[in-house]
Amino acid sequence: MVSTTMGPASSTPLERDARLVNAREHRVKPGEIAVGVVIGRTSEFFDFFVYAIASVLVFPSVIFPFVDALTGTLYSFAMFALAFIARPVGAFLFLWIDRRHGRGVKLTIALFLLGGSTMSMAFLPSYHTAGIFAVLLLGLFRLGQGFATGGTWDGLPSLLSLNAPPERRGWFAMIPQLGAPLGLLVASAVFAFLLTTLSTADFLEWGWRYPFFVAFAINVVALFARLRLISTPGFERLYESRELQPSPVLEMFRDEWRTVVLGAFAPLASFALFHLVTVFPLSWVMLNTHESPVRFLVIEIVGAVVGVLAVVLSGLFADRIGRRTVLGVSAALIAAYSGFAPQLLSKGSAGEWTYMLLGFLLLGLAFGQSSGVVNGSFSSRHRYTGAGTTATAAWLIGAGFAPLAALLLASHFGLLAVGAYLLSGAVCTLAALGINREWGRKAV
Repeated sequence: MVSTTMGPASSTPLERDARLVNAREHRVKPGEIAVGVVIGRTSEFFDFFVYAIASVLVFPSVIFPFVDALTGTLYSFAMFALAFIARPVGAFLFLWIDRRHGRGVKLTIALFLLGGSTMSMAFLPSYHTAGIFAVLLLGLFRLGQGFATGGTWDGLPSLLSLNAPPERRGWFAMIPQLGAPLGLLVASAVFAFLLTTLSTADFLEWGWRYPFFVAFAINVVALFARLRLISTPGFERLYESRELQPSPVLEMFRDEWRTVVLGAFAPLASFALFHLVTVFPLSWVMLNTHESPVRFLVIEIVGAVVGVLAVVLSGLFADRIGRRTVLGVSAALIAAYSGFAPQLLSKGSAGEWTYMLLGFLLLGLAFGQSSGVVNGSFSSRHRYTGAGTTATAAWLIGAGFAPLAALLLASHFGLLAVGAYLLSGAVCTLAALGINREWGRKAV
């Protein structure tokens, strides 16, 4: 039994009670898993984008008013990167909690910490009120977000892959990735609504705080949706058979370090593009034009819809031509996009729309399959720990510093330098896929 494996201090009784209440059958249904995965990932990315949008529209004025707008935004993006630095530390600690006390305990702690850290930003004092203490609090809450995110890996994407029909695994691999564009869509819509209905003064005084409250409520809903799934008999059987059991991190690195390294670089094309069509362009437009932020948020909402459709297309294409091929072709297209697209941001409204919609199309195709290939490359013993660790490393390397790097490069060397930065991510993806040619041949 799981209780004898994890010891007396575990979440097994809670998960058993949830199973009795919720699990009507003894088979894990891919459709039910898919719903739980989408809810969970959307909640995480909503938190992510609420902070990202505030980094551009709020924090330079509220937390960093003592410097010019460009420097204040750069400071905000430096704070943005803190979460990606803290995430590996959180992942390591929460894996220990998972092995010792159970996945239900780990997820409950992680999601309440994530929601609490996000909601705490709603009470953040301004610099004019608290001085440097406001800056320190922002950094602390951002570290809390990143630390908690390291514990939100629940193995549900792997469970989804294991239970998907063999001929539709590309389709099911894209489902967790839908959370990113959906989270952006909801976060952008909330901010656009507030900016439309409130004066600038009211928005900067109290209106911007509302999305951070919403994030906590969404996290609570996501927590119960995910606990309902991990308490099913099918999940428990996979856990006991080691298919989804966390293995020690050091042991996983010793056995499969090559997969971790290659897996961290394989999705860099999509991860670099991720922030170059979501966070960076909003900052560039706000700093270099007199456009209303609502107008560009509308572009992001439409782009997110395109991103959702492109993620879905990636699943259809992957089942026809293979996930590795989809990743490779999309990385090549991103490399071509990097040569001309960033300059479009300086070409007015038509250029901005073209940059964003084409970027979201390519992002959805690449991002839609970026996790499926990696998860399938690990042995069953290390699948749970390996997939989570690789995703954490990839986000740190490919995405954590992207807004800061892109804005620094653009402000000093022009938008062409942003294209060079994006090109480097595409080259890393193509190189990783070329080194590990067996990924596309594994029946996972």
